[in-house]
Amino acid sequence: MKEKKKKIAAIAAVANYIKTEQERFAMVMSHEVAAPLAPVETLVLQQPAMKLWGVSGRHEQMQLRCMVQMKAFQRSKFNQR
Repeated sequence: MKEKKKKIAAIAAVANYIKTEQERFAMVMSHEVAAPLAPVETLVLQQPAMKLWGVSGRHEQMQLRCMVQMKAFQRSKFNQR
């Protein structure tokens, strides 16, 4: 019974995701038909939204900071005894 409910929930989630993507695509297409983009605007939209090297570097910095903080908290626990 539990497995059946899990399958139904997964199928519903996928169907909802597909429906949302279709609605978003339809909305984008309707805006493009209503107001065609100028060549400069098209060039701006084709650039990648995120730079992967930058994201990777920030992620690594956050991990290092988290590890340093965890180490500091562990040391403070031992020093209180």
